[in-house]
Amino acid sequence: MKEIDCRGMTCPQPVVTTKQALDQLKENELVVIVDNPSSSENVERFARSQGCSVEVERKGQDFYVRIEKVISEDEQKEAHEDEKVKKAVVYINSYLLGVGDEALGSFLMKAFLKTLLDLEKKPDRLILINSGVRLASEGSQVIDTLKSLSEKGVKIVSCGTCLDFYKLKEKMSVGTISNMYDIIQSMLEADRLIRP
Repeated sequence: MKEIDCRGMTCPQPVVTTKQALDQLKENELVVIVDNPSSSENVERFARSQGCSVEVERKGQDFYVRIEKVISEDEQKEAHEDEKVKKAVVYINSYLLGVGDEALGSFLMKAFLKTLLDLEKKPDRLILINSGVRLASEGSQVIDTLKSLSEKGVKIVSCGTCLDFYKLKEKMSVGTISNMYDIIQSMLEADRLIRP
């Protein structure tokens, strides 16, 4: 039985690491070790969403999440065939994720974009409007992540009016400048619109 140690990892890394381990798993069982209840719950929820059975055992401060594949990958793919999305668009209207503390919002946005990069299925387009255009401009903490997403085929577009408003047009470092017509057209043509 394979065992992976995810202690000390911040969200969403334990789930990403679990997914990678499950994808490469040659056996039927996997044990994931985490050091907090949130990570344990997140890994458990992810594993169940993949058709696995899960048992959690607490040992001291740590949680041992035992995952067993119940259905084959082919059966799982068939079960999710109807859920496949042809075209997904991510719409970001702020450089922060969520409402509240700025430091937390900045951290969450970095984690969100990094997770998008780590996922096997990528969105077709990432739309940045209002203060979201700051993410694609010089000095942004997520420039490297956005560049990697772009290299993997994600089209990153920033609202030209928004870039002008924030005086960032000359400082845009990744993606292309777009307009409201193109943005709305992309949203209307999307099979799924994701707004974090």
